[in-house]
Amino acid sequence: MGLGSQSRIAVAGAGSIGCYVGGCLALGGRGVSLLLRTALAETIGRSGVRISDLDGADRSLAPAALALTTDPAQAFAQADAILVTVKSGATEEMARLVAQHARPGTVVVSLQNGVGNVDRLKVHLGDKHTIVAGMVPFNVVQTREQLGRPRFHRTTSGTLLIAEGVPGLKALLDVPGSAVAEHADMGAVQWGKLLLNLNNALNALSGLPLATQLADRRWRVLLAAQIEEALAVVRASGIRPARIESVPPRMIPFILRLPDALFRVAARRMLAIDPQARSSMWEDLERRRPTEIEYLQGAIVALASMASLPSPTSARIARLVRQAENAGAGSPRLLPEQIAGQIA
Repeated sequence: MGLGSQSRIAVAGAGSIGCYVGGCLALGGRGVSLLLRTALAETIGRSGVRISDLDGADRSLAPAALALTTDPAQAFAQADAILVTVKSGATEEMARLVAQHARPGTVVVSLQNGVGNVDRLKVHLGDKHTIVAGMVPFNVVQTREQLGRPRFHRTTSGTLLIAEGVPGLKALLDVPGSAVAEHADMGAVQWGKLLLNLNNALNALSGLPLATQLADRRWRVLLAAQIEEALAVVRASGIRPARIESVPPRMIPFILRLPDALFRVAARRMLAIDPQARSSMWEDLERRRPTEIEYLQGAIVALASMASLPSPTSARIARLVRQAENAGAGSPRLLPEQIAGQIA
């Protein structure tokens, strides 16, 4: 039996991505419950939420439009589909909660960064649930307006992708502001996304808006070096990442190294970013939260070790992020020359 438009959706770990996607689903007429932190649940419960994007859409939800809870039993008990949007480091904890409280047969969709979260979910959920790989291509920034109302603003474009095979899932999740398509090889998609997500650490270390950082060739050269190193590692491991915005992964370093004027022409879609957008890893440093560095650069380092290949660029950038985490002072706002000096 497939899912339908009346199927209940729970968003497990509703932060910036979860609240944005959940808000779009509620605005699209879906029944949505958000499992979220107490402070955010209380804020949305008082003032509602604003959902906007770089395409100009700007919509509001009253507090009553969403079922808000901090109790996983309440969030999952009646859910037909659960969207897991927690950071990768919290996947196993969330999987245990789903196993404890969700009904057998519930569809569980991983909308997370990294490449190993579906396997982690399967360890705890086994064959009692249908586990679906997903990929969120866009960035969401959370801000607070006057009177404290949260705003979740999609700052980049892209279509959310999910694995094929679950009847009705695409139609259930495909709503304005958060378009969804199916893909036959989500493993390749996730590795392609990971290559681009290697910039998350550079953006976090720079403290710059993404558009400003990517417009500067010095930063792009650092990103190109990371991607080249990662491509060597994944290819030696038999992995073939999917095309990125229809571009073969091997071409990305070449495009990144173009002079600024040529890059602006060749990568117009990559630069279609809200002027103030920054990476989620930058937000984690600023909010003194653990980052996903172990699941991005760390995944490349681990794979390189298994393949007996060097990965000095990924390893040292990961070290700089860990140092920033331990310092607890937000982004260190490094210059590209400082990072390049660490790598040399």
